[in-house]
Amino acid sequence: MAVLGPGGVGGLIGALLARDGHRVRCLAGEQTAATLRQDGLRVESTQYGNFTAAVEADTCLREPVDALFVTVKQTALDQALERVPAGILGDALVIPLLNGLDHLAVLRRRYPSATVAAGTIKVEATRTAPGRIVHTSPFAHLELAAPPARPAVPLDRLADCLRQAGLGVTLRTDETAMIWDKLAFLAPFALLTTRYGADLGAVRSERRAELVAVLDEITTVARAAGAPMTVESLLSFFDGAPQTMKSSMQRDAEAGRPLELDAIGGAVLRAGATHGVETPAMARLVAEVARTAHEVV
Repeated sequence: MAVLGPGGVGGLIGALLARDGHRVRCLAGEQTAATLRQDGLRVESTQYGNFTAAVEADTCLREPVDALFVTVKQTALDQALERVPAGILGDALVIPLLNGLDHLAVLRRRYPSATVAAGTIKVEATRTAPGRIVHTSPFAHLELAAPPARPAVPLDRLADCLRQAGLGVTLRTDETAMIWDKLAFLAPFALLTTRYGADLGAVRSERRAELVAVLDEITTVARAAGAPMTVESLLSFFDGAPQTMKSSMQRDAEAGRPLELDAIGGAVLRAGATHGVETPAMARLVAEVARTAHEVV
């Protein structure tokens, strides 16, 4: 297996698979690759304990693999894909764990011989330095769905490998519903925590009216796109999540890194426009995050 982008998410998955005995190749920049070759992936986790896993590392894919996890940020996707030549990847199974909607079409155009199966993950994990991963959430759960064009693609073997390594996995039959289930939670979470510099607990208590307004818009868009969901179900998930959770967008803003604003907020606005659903609360929030990020820079 290979991991493109061994950051918080990719590093955690790669380390768990390697610890379970799988051959894992991490694809990254030269400095990160050199660190991984020498020191491996070092994980600190409240769920999995502290451990170091030996992995292979390179700046590009040089031989075929059965499966490739794409775990870079949307903002770095185009550049990162240069590390994976289509001719080498061949007919591998590709699992993108990116935020938003647009990356699936990008990957399927770039790798027509591969099988790109939609994936999402719920986890709070951060790369604190090359090869160092801190996992702070009490969960790490993936959802996978075969592409509509190839509904018979068997994902059971990969799911079993991931479960054996300690990850939670659910196989879904509806790609659209699965992607929107993640985005409908992530967009309000990322945008509101970033806009107000607050953790989830503060957002759901101090900004509850705005949270509900955004959830109302995004569930309306999701239903128009074919993914049935309700404000009540999403709000219940918000209320049950750990109050100290911070979004990756918020962490990126704090560190002065590029934000996945277009991949997350922009995707919802574009979908709303496509389906004729007005999203004024979302549009205002996206604009305010963009303005704040620009002022910080």
